This record gives sequence, C-alpha cells and structure tokens, in this order.
Amino acid sequence: MSWWRPFAFGLRGSDRPANIPPRRRDRALETAIRQGRISVRFQPQISPASGRVQGVEALARWGSGDAEALFARATGAGLAERLSRDIQRKAIRHAAGWRGPLAGLRLSINVLPQDLARGGYVEWLLRECRMAGLNPQRLTIEIVESALLADREAIGLRLRALRALGVRVAVDDFGTGYANLAYLTSLPLDAIKIDRALVTDLVDGRRERIVVKAMIDLARDLGLNIVAEGVETPAQLALLGGWGVDSYQGFLGAEALDEPDLAEFVAARNAALAA
Repeated sequence: MSWWRPFAFGLRGSDRPANIPPRRRDRALETAIRQGRISVRFQPQISPASGRVQGVEALARWGSGDAEALFARATGAGLAERLSRDIQRKAIRHAAGWRGPLAGLRLSINVLPQDLARGGYVEWLLRECRMAGLNPQRLTIEIVESALLADREAIGLRLRALRALGVRVAVDDFGTGYANLAYLTSLPLDAIKIDRALVTDLVDGRRERIVVKAMIDLARDLGLNIVAEGVETPAQLALLGGWGVDSYQGFLGAEALDEPDLAEFVAARNAALAA
C-alpha cells in the first residue's frame, strides 16, 4: 500500500493511525464537483525582464475560499484526488480554446502526490490534452516536494514520460518542504517555484535574502527555470529580477483572474509594452 493511500481512501477501525482523523462525508462539496460548480481562476506569471505574461497557474475557486482551503476541505472528505482531476481537466479545456492575446500562454496545473502515485496518471493527463486539443508542450505540472519522497524510481519514470512529450515539471513551494536536495539532480525537473513565505520578508530580512539568492544561484547552475510566488511590492520584484528570476506571480502583477479578465489583462499589458 502506497504511503499516500490512507489519506486518499481512508482507513477503518484499528487500522487507522491515531493521528489521522476519521474522514467525514462532505455532501455539499461532492455535489459541487459533480455539478461542475468548482470554477478555475488563472494567475498570470510575468517576466521581470520583459514585463510580458508568459503563462498562468490554474487555481480552484468555490465560494469565497481559496484553493488551499478548498483542498484542505476536500482532503478531509476523501475528495482531494477527485477535485484535483476536475480542476486539471477544466484548466486544460480552457487553455485549449484560448485565442487572441491568450493564444500560446503556458498553463501550469497543480498535481497532488495522489495523482502521481496512480499508475495510469500519465495516460490520463495526455488523453485529456488530446481530447481538448492542447499541445502538451504548453503544459507545466507543479508538484509539491512530498510527492518526490514516495517512490522516487516510479515517480521519476512518470515524470520522464511526461517530459518526453514536452510537459514541463516544476517543484512548487520550493524551500519550505522537508525533502533533501538530491532530487534536484536525480529527477527530471525543469523549474522551481520559490514559496511566498520566503518572499514576504525578502526586503527587510537579511537571512531571507541570503537563502533566496542561494536558491536562485543553485537553480540557475542546474539549468532550472525559476518562478517567484507571492510578489507584492516593487522592492521585492527589484531584488528577484536582479538575481535572475525568470517569472513572478502575485498581487503586484495580478490576482487570480477569470477568463475574460485574464484576456483583458494580457491584452492591456501587451498594448502598453508595444506603445
């Protein structure tokens, strides 16, 4: 049994570890997923050097909650993997239909450890891209560090299969997990995303500056792309851009937008850059 399986399907009786709370059915969330009422928003990823929008990250939205709270709720109800597939499918179908200013933008989707642990995940993802008409070369999957700790050999094979078809692989929330650095050389990765927690105190925190700059230098030497999350001030962006970050996302650029607002934002930015 894979290490993540209890969290995806639950345990019964005495088999349940004491630190894992019993799963509670969430009928409202089940219904929302089944009826397609979980929406997708897209947060722009912007180049500090050119100012152009290079891609977007797809984020789930339901009611007033953010994606993190929604997935925490889904995990408690045993619905996380189902919700993840629903959001991935919707994001892929949206991006496949983009025209005008959105044509060609890269799409980043968040992938759970449960997704990667499934033997048929690669085939499922590529089938979704094929059915929607999305070139896999426009797709980036974002994985958390814990996904790399389960079965490194199996995960590596699945990631290599995806990369062979043009899908890029990024490690999300880099620098805040508990995995060692060995996977940076042993696994097929294309990018790291510097966690917002490290960016928040970047300007006034001497240690934060040292750590983030070292991470950027390491990623650069390894040939990895670098994305900074949670950028909210021009001072933060000035430091990160000066250190060679490839793109950033955060409220300084734009919040997560619905499709019409995203098209308007990208078009306005392109027009301003061309003026």
